[in-house]
Amino acid sequence: MCILKVENLYVNFFIHGSRIKAVDDVSFKLIRGETYSLVGESGAGKSSVAHAILKLYPPRIADYMGRVIFNGIDLLHTDESTLQKIRGNRISMVFQEPMSSLNPLHRIEKQIGEIIRIHTDISNEQVQERVMELLKTVRINNPEIKMKSYPHQLSGGEKQRVMIAMAIANKPDILIADEPTTSLDVTIQAAILDLLLELKERFGLTLLLITHDLSIVKRIANYVAVMKDGKIVESGDVQKIFESPEHEYTRYLISSIARKPFVAGVKKSVPVIEVRNLKVYYPILKGVFRRKQGYIKAVDGVNVTAMDGETVGLVGESGSGKTSTGLAILRLIKSTGSIVFMGREIQGLPVSKIRPLRSRMQIIFQDPYSSMNPRMTVEQIIAEGLKAHGMYRDAGEQRRVIEKVLEDVEIDPAMKNRYPHEFSGGQRQRINIARALVLKPKFIVLDEPTSSLDVSIEAQIVELLKRLQKIYGLTYLFISHNLRLIRSISDRVYVMYRGRIVEEGSVDRLFYSPKNNYTRELIKASLVFDL
Repeated sequence: MCILKVENLYVNFFIHGSRIKAVDDVSFKLIRGETYSLVGESGAGKSSVAHAILKLYPPRIADYMGRVIFNGIDLLHTDESTLQKIRGNRISMVFQEPMSSLNPLHRIEKQIGEIIRIHTDISNEQVQERVMELLKTVRINNPEIKMKSYPHQLSGGEKQRVMIAMAIANKPDILIADEPTTSLDVTIQAAILDLLLELKERFGLTLLLITHDLSIVKRIANYVAVMKDGKIVESGDVQKIFESPEHEYTRYLISSIARKPFVAGVKKSVPVIEVRNLKVYYPILKGVFRRKQGYIKAVDGVNVTAMDGETVGLVGESGSGKTSTGLAILRLIKSTGSIVFMGREIQGLPVSKIRPLRSRMQIIFQDPYSSMNPRMTVEQIIAEGLKAHGMYRDAGEQRRVIEKVLEDVEIDPAMKNRYPHEFSGGQRQRINIARALVLKPKFIVLDEPTSSLDVSIEAQIVELLKRLQKIYGLTYLFISHNLRLIRSISDRVYVMYRGRIVEEGSVDRLFYSPKNNYTRELIKASLVFDL
C-alpha cells in the first residue's frame, strides 16, 4: 500500500539573484512498512528531496513544483497550519548533523519534551515519563542522567539517538533519515542502523533513507533510487540494482567502494618513524582556580614503527587516542617517550632544531575546508610553507613548483588564483595534499583524510595517495575509524583502544585472524557495510 507519492518534483534555489535547479522531475512512492533509499554523491539533490517533502525551505530560499501526496493531501500546495500538524507528527525527520540540530542551550529533556507538547495535550509529569521512555527505547544508557544533560555532554552516537527519539516521539507513519550515520565510528554506525531497523519493525514505520553509502543501502533498504545532478537515473529493488545495475553512474558508484585489500609493493627495511612508550596526558582542571585534579590518558605507552615507503594504518573509535598519537609524533602537542625520525631522536629537541625538520614531516587534516585560510588563493596557500622554510626565493621558480604539484594532485594549475570556497570537497583535499607535497616530505600523517567525502571521491583520493607515494617515496601514517578504508590502503595496521595499542599486524593477519576481542568487534561491525 502506497503511503506517500512524489510526482514530478522540482526544487529551485534562489542564489545571488539566480534560480538554480536542485531537483529535476523526481518521482517515486513509499510503500507502507518498507525502506526506500535515495543514494548519490553530495550535490545530487537527495537532501533537497527530503526537505521538499515537508516543505522545509522558506519561499525566499526555494520554490517547488510537482506534487507530494500524503493521506490524500498535497503537501506542496496545502496551508501552513495543515503542514504544522504533519511535521514531526505524522512525518518526522532525523537530520545529518545532530549537534547543529540540537539546541546547545537546552537540556535533552526539554528538547524532546517540546516535540511532544506541540502535538499532544498532556501534563508535565506525563511528558517527563514519555521522555524517559523514549530514551530507553533508543537505548541510551543512564537515561535519568542523560535527560538532564546538554548536547555537548553527549557522545556523537548518543546525540544521534536523541534525534531519533525526537523523531519517533509522536509515533509517525514515515521517518526520513538524512545521512543518519555520517561521521560516526563503524561500531556506532552499525548500532544506529540496528536501532532504526528495530524501531521500523516495532512501530511499523516507513523509512526514507538518504545516504551516499551504498553499503548501508544494501544492508537495510528494500528499494533504492540513484540520484545524479538532481535526477533519478536508476531505481528499483535493491538486490536487482546491486546485482545488475543498468546505468553507468550506478556501476561507477558500486565500483568506487574501496573493499579490495591493497597489494603492497616492495618496502625498504629502513625505519622512518620509531615511537616507543609514547604518552599524552591531558590535565583535568577543576574549581575556581582551575587546579589540576588528575589526567586523561589520551595516549598511554604506545609503540609505533613505520618503514620507508610503508603505509601504516592506525584504527580505532573516536576518543581512542589516534589523532593525539599523530600530533605527538609530529611534535605538535606535548608528549613523553621516544620519537625517532630518520634515525634522529626528536623528542626533547628545542623548537629551533625542530623547525628545519617540519618540511620533512607533514600532516593532512580531516576537514579540508577548515584547514585552509578562506581569504587566501590556492597559490598563496601552497606557497605559505615554501616561504616559511625559505625555499624557492625566485618567484618564477616558486610558481613553476606550485603548478607542478597541482598537476600531480590532478588540479588544473590555471585554477591557482581561485579561493577555497570555489572548489568541491574532493578538490580541497587535493589542494591540502599539494600543500604538504610541495615541501618534499618523507613522512605524512593523514588524519581521517576522506571522512567528509563521498565514497567515489574517497576512492579517487585513496588512488591518488597510492600513486603519489610511489612518485615521491612517501611513508604514511593513515589514521581512520573506517576499517574498509584502512584495509584498502595499509600494509600494516595498529588497533587503538582507550589510549593503548591492543593489536598490531599485517592487513591479512589482522583481518583474517584477529586475536584481540576489540579488534574482532571492530571487524564484525565493519563487515555489515561490505557489499
